[in-house]
Amino acid sequence: MSTFLRLVCFYFVICLNVSSAKEIPIYIRDDVFIDYQEFVKARDVLSIKDFSGKTIRRDVVDMIIAQQALRLGGFKHSFRYIPGKVNFRNTRMLQDGKLLISFDSYWLKDAEDLKEHIYISDAVIRNGEYIAGIYTSPNNKAVLSITTLADLESFTAVSTPKWKTDWATLKALPLKKLVREDEWLSMARMVNLGWIDMMLMPFHSSPDKSFTMEKIHLIPVPNVAVILKDSRHFVISQKHPAGYSAYQAIEKGMKQLRKVKAIELAYTQAGFFVDRTRYKILNY
Repeated sequence: MSTFLRLVCFYFVICLNVSSAKEIPIYIRDDVFIDYQEFVKARDVLSIKDFSGKTIRRDVVDMIIAQQALRLGGFKHSFRYIPGKVNFRNTRMLQDGKLLISFDSYWLKDAEDLKEHIYISDAVIRNGEYIAGIYTSPNNKAVLSITTLADLESFTAVSTPKWKTDWATLKALPLKKLVREDEWLSMARMVNLGWIDMMLMPFHSSPDKSFTMEKIHLIPVPNVAVILKDSRHFVISQKHPAGYSAYQAIEKGMKQLRKVKAIELAYTQAGFFVDRTRYKILNY
């Protein structure tokens, strides 16, 4: 091989390594990643201004808002997504510095348990803004007839104490029974099959606010909702080499997005923020 070719190959390897070094792996729940890919397609996330669409949801908005804020704040790294069942594995990876950031925002109560290991961003969903629907199977006519707080006494619900705000909210409701299940997809399947009566879910963007994924189809109880009294934040690992720069960037970028009301618009277009005058909030 000639000296020229060796130099060319050497230069190529150096460029490849630099490029790879800038690409940060992000672990994301597989069902969220599928919807994210379908919504974003080949678009640059910074160009997305309209958040209406079939596969948009609160988790997907979180992913896009986090990336937009990072970019606006000057964070230059790109991301490589690794989908899978990562709900609570992510927490350990953040603590160990193996995951830079959770693109699924955390409740403040959950984030504060990790504050020795993470940076906590400003609130992306502020306290009092998270209004959830009571979701059930379309076949569960009894649940769909709920109109008052007292009506909940006849029904079972499912959640996990690992989500402190969700669990505390449900524990405070007059339910027949609250069942523990740590995997979100398993919760949805249990409700879909009628093993459990209901679960709290963010409202979806479909015209009837229903949620559909594969064989799972859940719909919200009409005209009622539950408020979850906590804020949600992005969490960034302190141990990750890019942790502090990512934290500085996301704080700077979120201030820019908040200033032009882009965050509120995104969650509203995605169907997550609802017109409260149309709902009776049972646990005010």
